[in-house]
Amino acid sequence: MRRSSSETRRRGKPSWEFGKVMKCFRSGEQLRAADEMVPWENESLATKDDKLSESSSRAGEATKKPHTGNIEEAESSLRESGCLNYEEARALLGRYEYQKGNIEAALHVFEGIDIGALTPKIKITLARGGERRKRRSQSFSTPPLSMNAVTLLLEAIYLKAKSLEALGRFKEAAQSCKVVLDIVESSLPDGLPQNFGADCKLQEIISKSVELLPELWKLSDCPHEAILSYRQALLHHWNLEVETTAKIQKDFAVLLLYSGCEGSPPNLRFQMDSSFVPKNSLEEAILLLMILLRKASLRRIQWDPSILDHLSFALSVAGDTMALANQVEELLPGFMDRKEIFYKLALCYYGAGEDSAALDLLRKLLSKSEDPMCFPALLLASKICGENPSPSHAEEGVGFARRALESLDGKCDHLKCTATCLLGISLSVHSKSAVADFERVTRQDEALQALETAGRMTMSDPIALYHLSLEYAEQRKLDAALDCAKKMLKLEGGCNIRGWLLLSRILSAQKRFVDAETIIEAALDQTGKWEQGELLRTKAKLQIAQGQFKNAIATYTQLLAFVQVQNKSFGYGKKPPESTGNLPGRLDLEIWNDLAYFYINLSQWRDAGACLSKSKGRRAFSANRCHATGLLYEKKCLYKESLRAYSEALDIDPSHVPSLISMAAVLRRLGDSSHHSHTVVRSLLMHALSIDRTNHSAWYNLGLLYKSQGTPSSSLEAAECFKAALSLEESAPVEPFR
Repeated sequence: MRRSSSETRRRGKPSWEFGKVMKCFRSGEQLRAADEMVPWENESLATKDDKLSESSSRAGEATKKPHTGNIEEAESSLRESGCLNYEEARALLGRYEYQKGNIEAALHVFEGIDIGALTPKIKITLARGGERRKRRSQSFSTPPLSMNAVTLLLEAIYLKAKSLEALGRFKEAAQSCKVVLDIVESSLPDGLPQNFGADCKLQEIISKSVELLPELWKLSDCPHEAILSYRQALLHHWNLEVETTAKIQKDFAVLLLYSGCEGSPPNLRFQMDSSFVPKNSLEEAILLLMILLRKASLRRIQWDPSILDHLSFALSVAGDTMALANQVEELLPGFMDRKEIFYKLALCYYGAGEDSAALDLLRKLLSKSEDPMCFPALLLASKICGENPSPSHAEEGVGFARRALESLDGKCDHLKCTATCLLGISLSVHSKSAVADFERVTRQDEALQALETAGRMTMSDPIALYHLSLEYAEQRKLDAALDCAKKMLKLEGGCNIRGWLLLSRILSAQKRFVDAETIIEAALDQTGKWEQGELLRTKAKLQIAQGQFKNAIATYTQLLAFVQVQNKSFGYGKKPPESTGNLPGRLDLEIWNDLAYFYINLSQWRDAGACLSKSKGRRAFSANRCHATGLLYEKKCLYKESLRAYSEALDIDPSHVPSLISMAAVLRRLGDSSHHSHTVVRSLLMHALSIDRTNHSAWYNLGLLYKSQGTPSSSLEAAECFKAALSLEESAPVEPFR
């Protein structure tokens, strides 16, 4: 079959048309100099147009032939108007050079296009094209440019940006790419109509420009501009593909999370009254990732596991792991492995303080039917059990840690160190539940041995050194504890508040109160303002121990002001970033209880009563407040009222050691010398010692009980108790080590 004449013109003579383009170029005076300057025969560079990269060969190949299909698109403009103007000719030649790989030559050609003069015409053409699409009718007025010409010119601006990118001139490339989007956005403020520009590939150029602009700003090290360009890409209607929009959303979320740049909150002009508007970069990233997760759940986009990874990080930083748990639970089956779901949910519940729920999930994961030797799950289960004072949990934690060590089989020293450290922690907690002294000492030795082994395996692990120092301190090996605490603090660089607190408490146990206060002052200089609550409280107690009562009152006043500012800054229902685990409300309660004890010891009953009233206003049920109330009654010789207050404290917390000791002391004072009375008092004191073996007050009161019996054997037991009480009091810190 013979081809038609029009088809022959289109396919058979691209060189003739291209020659006409060159003739048009050479008719312009501005190109005469360009012909001498542009190195037309440059070798091909590696950077190509995105669309042509699939069919291109390796960088450095021979010069390519012109892409006749792309040239024909521009030639349609020539056929419509009867001629090809100077700017369109430059755009066509620049694309030809870019496709050949002559990047510098292409850029030189593109720079000769006067975009400023063409912008009004392009805007008018786009605006009228958009109106025709909306009204579905033809306008009688003819636009100044054809849509093919607009496409060719906008593509020239885009390829100029790509050329600048290939030459490493990223900021100029971003500014050039931004011109495309600004022109389209100002021409079509309500967004692109459906299928707008599809026939001349205008939509493809716009989509590529929307994707490219944020990347260029990031390469230019301009994160604020990148954030604005991402928002422009997502808030304006560009008719992007669903996968393209999802990629932009993910890249934007990654930038917000990890760039370290806090962008200004978005200004959403068209949001509904009830819609959520993020207030910072973290909230904006979380919103984007949750939208992506919902799209994946509805199968609108392909499943990407990294979306959940980024969301896990973001919600963990925000302190809302329960929201992450809800997102994981809402995922349809098939997106995640069953074992992975169990472990991730356990992490979420543990982060939210739901230890029991987390441990139940880990037990399911570690069952014989699932994965009984899953090392990460074994470590987490042992950690949760080691933080629980329950004897059954501590014993279970020992088992988990030993199974973790078995699963490693000596593969990794660092992981072995972690498992050994958790074993030592669980053994230490388990030793406190031992009834017999021999059993308790044996478990303490095992715990200390495990922690020492972990410390020797890697002297660069501050967590292992912290727990080793803590175990030394509780066993009153204060010199060794001090040495480990110093090493741990040096490794952490003073970034963890618990290291400062432990070091100051060890020094206070050595009665080096001035040194301990100096450590607290250094910690206050090193830590953030929202982490200073516990430090100030410890400082006040150190000042009380030194008899500096006025300074202590001033410190407590400063602490109350700190809590008040913290509450106002974060508002109700919001958690501040804290490393000590104390919420502002809880710290506020403990401050008033501390002040109540302080005034009781000074026999200032009225001030003590006022502090207790403040404490009750913070929380109705508090074992410490009830104990302080009982102590106030006891100082006033109102013993029945004091017993009632101590009983109320034990109803709230049956393991409250101060209330057990105080009740025993009052009963011993009020009771007769009968065997029943001694049995009750001894039972209370032994219960207190089973919880806190190092409480010197419990040993002292037990010694008084034995002394009151008056028998030779009881006198010897009383002497032993007094000796233990004296030794423990001499090495007691101003606050418990743990």
